[in-house]
Amino acid sequence: MTSTLLQAAYKAIDDKHGEDIVVLNMQGISLLADYFIIAHGNSDRQVQAIARELQDVAEQQGYEIRRVEGFDAARWVLVDLGDVVAHIFHKDERAYYNLERLWGDAPQLDVPEA
Repeated sequence: MTSTLLQAAYKAIDDKHGEDIVVLNMQGISLLADYFIIAHGNSDRQVQAIARELQDVAEQQGYEIRRVEGFDAARWVLVDLGDVVAHIFHKDERAYYNLERLWGDAPQLDVPEA
């Protein structure tokens, strides 16, 4: 189930042209989720479109959306899907927070597109 959710989330982000998509395997590192997906958009509207697509795809496939934070500000939108947490940044914010470095112990995964 998790790999299917991960693939669906990755594809939703890619479909809305999310940039520099990184998937971190958080198993054994964080209790929050098994996987983090990190990506960015180039404008507030694109960040919101990516987050909206992610929510729509999750709902269509029957996955629970636990919470969404930061949607209105569109600088860092967190979409919690349980085992998968997506972090959608505005391009300007991504380098500042640098989650890839913060979670540097987590191995990066290649997610084949479904």
